[in-house]
Amino acid sequence: MKIAGIKKISIACICLICYYTNPIAAQNKHFVVFGYFAGRATMIDSFPVEKLTHLCFSFTHLKGSSISLGNARDSASLIACVALKKRNPKLKVIVSMGGWTGCFSCSEIFSTDSSRKIFASSTKKLLDDFKADGIDLDWEYPVIKGPPGHPYSLNDKDNFTALIKTLRDSLGKHKEISFAAGGFTSYIKESVDWKKVTPLVNRINLMTYDLITGYDTVTGHPTGLYSTVKQKESCENAVRMLKALGVPGKKLLIGAAFYARIWENVPADNDGLYGHGKFLRGVSYRDFGKGLSKDSGFVYHWDNVANAPYLYNPAKKWFVTFDDSTSVAIKTKYAIKQKLNGIMFWQMGDDSFSNGLLDVIDDVRKKR
Repeated sequence: MKIAGIKKISIACICLICYYTNPIAAQNKHFVVFGYFAGRATMIDSFPVEKLTHLCFSFTHLKGSSISLGNARDSASLIACVALKKRNPKLKVIVSMGGWTGCFSCSEIFSTDSSRKIFASSTKKLLDDFKADGIDLDWEYPVIKGPPGHPYSLNDKDNFTALIKTLRDSLGKHKEISFAAGGFTSYIKESVDWKKVTPLVNRINLMTYDLITGYDTVTGHPTGLYSTVKQKESCENAVRMLKALGVPGKKLLIGAAFYARIWENVPADNDGLYGHGKFLRGVSYRDFGKGLSKDSGFVYHWDNVANAPYLYNPAKKWFVTFDDSTSVAIKTKYAIKQKLNGIMFWQMGDDSFSNGLLDVIDDVRKKR
């Protein structure tokens, strides 16, 4: 009996050692705060990066089949991001490739094994050269329509799987791999082979701030937490769909918007919500007080079903949708309660240097 007990303890110890030395498993032990950054090099040092677990430089691009920094300014920004490890030694610096208009050649380039290997090899070199910790793929989108003129193919789904496998083979276990995923139904159903891809990545960043885009002519909640009678797409809808497809919550991050979107020529019915209009422009969170205030004619509304705020200006007929401190706090609590991998946001450069939305996330995280 004593020998059997020792064997059981030994097996348990071995299992624990394997777990904590496996980066993909061990990373799920803490709540991830993953911030994209697309600002200038001189800007990033002003933010409270101690409150991040991951800082994602955005963007690198494809140059032929290789990953590439666009110019000296981008190189300086990535260097500045990595330098922040002196302030936050636990910070992981990730390099994002692509973006909304940054992946027009992805369908073609990633369609061949030779090109995928070149890309993976160049990615490893870039990460090693800049001492970065991983790559985030932002291909918008495999298989389905993305920005106007974006090439896509039914073969993209299998090619995306092959790309992830090639990257993991090249980067090994200790570099992180994530990807920015559409948080809407058609992407979830068509773009990714979740069963094959999920085990190979550290996390999946759900872009649940693009559920209504600037191309839509009907207003709604781009970043609502819950579905409504008139809008199925939401953070929770994406999470539920993916869990039903076998994706564990510990691999998922939901996205928050550190910006607002404005639609013009929106009728006053229902204070502009679910009305017809035309996208006008975006506004950074740090600038909300300058032009979106009550004094400027904007009336604040809260959707109790979606758990999302919006503004309407009856004089201008402007409808504004966004995340604020209330909705971001609720989202963070949701991610914690659902035992998700964490929360991510676009983007750090839109936040306030102090008393911003990152501070809200951190306050909720600390209280969990």
